[in-house]
Order: sequence, then C-alpha cells, then structure tokens
Amino acid sequence: MTRLKVLIVDDEDLARLRLRSLLADCASPAAEVAGEAGSAAEALHWLAGNYADLVLLDINMPGLDGLQLAERLRASPRPPRIVFVTAHATHALKAFEIDAVDYLTKPVRRARLQEALVRVEQRLDRAAPAVPAKKAPPTEQPVLVVSDRGRVQRVPVADILYLKAELKYVTLRTPAHAYVLDDSLSDLEQRLGDVMLRIHRNALVARTAVTKLERRAPTDGDGDGEGWAVQVGATQEWLQVSRRQLTQVRELLAEDGV
Repeated sequence: MTRLKVLIVDDEDLARLRLRSLLADCASPAAEVAGEAGSAAEALHWLAGNYADLVLLDINMPGLDGLQLAERLRASPRPPRIVFVTAHATHALKAFEIDAVDYLTKPVRRARLQEALVRVEQRLDRAAPAVPAKKAPPTEQPVLVVSDRGRVQRVPVADILYLKAELKYVTLRTPAHAYVLDDSLSDLEQRLGDVMLRIHRNALVARTAVTKLERRAPTDGDGDGEGWAVQVGATQEWLQVSRRQLTQVRELLAEDGV
C-alpha cells in the first residue's frame, strides 16, 4: 500500500514530535513523515528538492506565516495538498479560500488527523485522471466555513434554511442537520449577503426557504413580532417575524407569487 508522503511544518519542536507520533498510528491511508521544517523558508528549501503529497502546516510562525506559504505552494507546478494545524480557529475561512483540504485545531486528536488523511487521499485520487476543462469540479459550489463547537465545517450555502441566535451561540439549520456555531449572527449575515433575509433581530432565513407568513402567537415569550411568523418549508418550523422586518417578508412573498 502506498503511503502518503508528509512534510511537517511547525516552529515548535514538540508540535512536530506530536504530529510525527500521531501519523505513525494512522492507517488506511497510512502516512510517512518525509521531512520536517521549522519555518516557511526551511519548507520551501526542502520542497525545492523533494516531493510531499501533504504538508501539515502551522499558521503562526516567524517570517512567512502558514497562509503565505500555502499561497506560494499553490502556485507551484505540482503543489502538495495542505492541511493546517493551528491553535486557533480564526483563520479557517481564509484557509479554505486557498483550497486547504482540512483545518485541525491543536491539540490534534488522532481520529481527526486520520479523517484529514482520508480527505487528502480522496483529493489525490480525483486529481489523477485527466478532467475535461469544461467540467467544473463539484467543490466549486458556494460553502460557508463555520466552527461548530470548535470543529471547522464546510456547509453548502444552498443547504442553509435559517440561522437563529440563542443566548451565546447561533444555530444553523439545514434539512438534515443543526449546527451550533461560535460565529456571531451579524458576521454570518455579512458573509452570506443577499442569500438570507433578516426577519428578526435574532434570526436570518434563506429567501428560498420561506413558504408562508401568518399571524401566530409568539412561542418564545417575545412579543416584538406581534404574532407574525414565517414557515420554513423544508422543516415546517415557524420563526417569529419582527414588526420592523414584516414589510420585507411580505415583499419577498409577493415577488414569489405566494
């Protein structure tokens, strides 16, 4: 069985040692450490004379950081796949914008590292056969990169039904799952743009998910919506509409002929 060749790039000796140990315990696919580097400069020097299928890459390093190194590697003739390994989830969106395969937060668990290796192998398998230029890869559909209880997720924008702020977290609902996010509702609204409609100070709904508007008694003890609510078609849930947003909801339904 062919092993994935891995280059570990981290300015901390102990971090590299831990990744080396975790990789030794991974199987299906298996991986071998082909090299190590303590900085982006060392990594570039190593890659000039060697090949790696995968670079396990820290972000916060002296000199070029991991994101800058990934941008450089992306432009190379035969770029390795990138999996970021960092102590912070704050760079996840940028990481996936430059086509990272995965984003692991420290301390890394072996199971999560194994999942990342599987994704890398799948990318390598897809890259092997020649793909006609006219066919767009399925990964090009818009996605929202979010942190669900510390774990980075890529959620297709087309699957999002609504986002609702509750206490200190935001629930993102799709037809199949509910994610608990660390992101703020206002930040998510800005990232998603016109795809979502603000219906309440604590809720955004996908424009395509709204099927009905009715006067209903509030169910959460907040009378701000005067009893008006919209129904989310895929789940049949009712979400309260505030008086301020009522006109926009009516206009949306009028445009759709509802």
